[in-house]
Amino acid sequence: MLLTRRASELEPAKFGLANGWRWGHAPGPHMQVRIIVAGKPALACAKAGVVEYLKRLSRMGGYELVVVRAGTGAEVSARLLERSQGCFRVALDERGESLTTRGLADKLQALDHRGEIKTLAFLLGAADGHTPQLRNACDWLLALSPLTLQHELALVVLLEQLYRVASLRAGSPYHRD
Repeated sequence: MLLTRRASELEPAKFGLANGWRWGHAPGPHMQVRIIVAGKPALACAKAGVVEYLKRLSRMGGYELVVVRAGTGAEVSARLLERSQGCFRVALDERGESLTTRGLADKLQALDHRGEIKTLAFLLGAADGHTPQLRNACDWLLALSPLTLQHELALVVLLEQLYRVASLRAGSPYHRD
């Protein structure tokens, strides 16, 4: 199930979605970013954070947020793999590589400049996490934190970091070292 909404239709009470996120306005190759999540956020604070960062990201270019039906870990992992077919897959997992924000920005820029990656897909599982099969099928495992994060909060953290990276790339003063 793909849900989309134009950024101009975003309202705090709605779960807004938009398409076509590009890395700021810098010249050069631009891979698309697809964020695939299991289920819409139910927590009010997560909904508000998602709306806020989707709205901010919409000013930086475009992106795609895909919501798949929640279920067991195996069901969700299968849906995430299906929706990310043909993409460079990044599983968010506490066992993954831990980076600083600048490190994340550098890694994403390096992937973008390779030119061969058309779509980068961030995969966020449900409460049961990812299956070993999904982790093995991914090109990169990324840890947002060494802590285990509730998946709705992990989505907000990811969106904030993507906004922070886009701001860095655009030369905005949002990020401070």
